Amino acid sequence: MKNLSLLLLLIFGFVAFSCSSDDNAAHIDYDTYPVVYDVKNENFTLNNGVYQISKTFNNPMYETDMLLVYMQTGSTNNNSPIWQQIPVTFYVDNGNEVDYNYDFSRYDFVIYAGGTFDLTGTSYVNNKTFRVLLVPASYGKSAPIDLSNYESVINHYQIDDSHPMPL
Repeated sequence: MKNLSLLLLLIFGFVAFSCSSDDNAAHIDYDTYPVVYDVKNENFTLNNGVYQISKTFNNPMYETDMLLVYMQTGSTNNNSPIWQQIPVTFYVDNGNEVDYNYDFSRYDFVIYAGGTFDLTGTSYVNNKTFRVLLVPASYGKSAPIDLSNYESVINHYQIDDSHPMPL
């Protein structure tokens, strides 16, 4: 009798764990991090004398996460993008400078461009591509990684950046 009870318990356990409820409903997991966004071929707009690109998240990011922004500055020989973390200052002809920076909240972020000369109509504010990463800040505080190195961040957080989400 004892063996029969044990056998029934094992059969019940096997059946209970092998069953699934597939209701064909789409499931979107909004709390899976890290997240990669692309801001592709954007033009900065002049707003109160400041060039900016402003984007809103579809879903607010967690307060415990951080946002990293990288600007595409070129391509390698095999057309892989070259990413430069911002904030960054580029020194150009005649001693002029172009600066890129950003700020963010849980709901949105703004990328800024400025310079020591008029940027209107230049490639510094037109057709720019950025890669935006949301990563858990709790890992970032003590993580032994170079956040300025895009590849180091991608490898450390095991980010699949082959299919970034558009904003």
